[in-house]
Amino acid sequence: MREISSKRITEATAELCRQAAYLLPAEVEEALNRALKMETSELGREVLREIIKNAEIARKEKLPLCQDTGFAVVFVDLGQEVLISGGQLTEAINEGVSRGFSDLRKSIVSDPFIRANTGDNTPAVVHIEIVPGDKLKLGLLLKGGGGENASTLKMFLPGAEKEEIVRFVVEKVKEAGPRACPPVIVGVGIGGTFDHAPFLAKKALRRKVGHLNSSHHIAELEKEMLKRINETGVGPMGLGGKTSALAVHIETFPCHIASLPVAVNLECHAHRYQEAVL
Repeated sequence: MREISSKRITEATAELCRQAAYLLPAEVEEALNRALKMETSELGREVLREIIKNAEIARKEKLPLCQDTGFAVVFVDLGQEVLISGGQLTEAINEGVSRGFSDLRKSIVSDPFIRANTGDNTPAVVHIEIVPGDKLKLGLLLKGGGGENASTLKMFLPGAEKEEIVRFVVEKVKEAGPRACPPVIVGVGIGGTFDHAPFLAKKALRRKVGHLNSSHHIAELEKEMLKRINETGVGPMGLGGKTSALAVHIETFPCHIASLPVAVNLECHAHRYQEAVL
């Protein structure tokens, strides 16, 4: 059994909050630069140039990539041989979020109907998965309201064809238009249950942008969805063009013989995700 102190978890979470707010992952910048070379719309190219410039300024000046600094969503891959000492796991994470957001905008209200700001961007949404080994991996996603509000779930009949699912995903991105701040990254969860499919869609956003699913037929589906989304003409920030999405990532899970849930979770171009392994 390997011991990891709650203090280390708090410190790592706080640092991840700062990194995610300021640093656009390298593979996202690479995808934006590739899109700039391929974009045919002059207005679309101008928007992409501004997005890339914004990322450079945020990195150099340590400024938030977006004024909406997001909801802290924390994925914990907890090794089964890890013992957490000195405090409770979720409390340590929330303390880290509180510290990490000391100089960032706070966006969380304490009650859906009594909308008083909590003052420190807590509580975080924490997903814990038990995995083999003696390490603890933290993945922190700062999820803005635009993409989240454009996300959706549909319970398909079990006999639904792949084409129906492709059309559903493409249409949801098209409907979102500028609200999700395209070019978007599209997380799709297929299978599981009513509650698990949205988790799969959000989990899909953890994958490095542009890395295809390891299953060949799912990877082909990702490529088809991305192609069709970029044919909608939504374009950068919804102003028209070829670059409506940078990637589509699909995660699947076994499901009941009588159901086929499909969830779509959109992520804007300011893809604020960082990881740390303790």
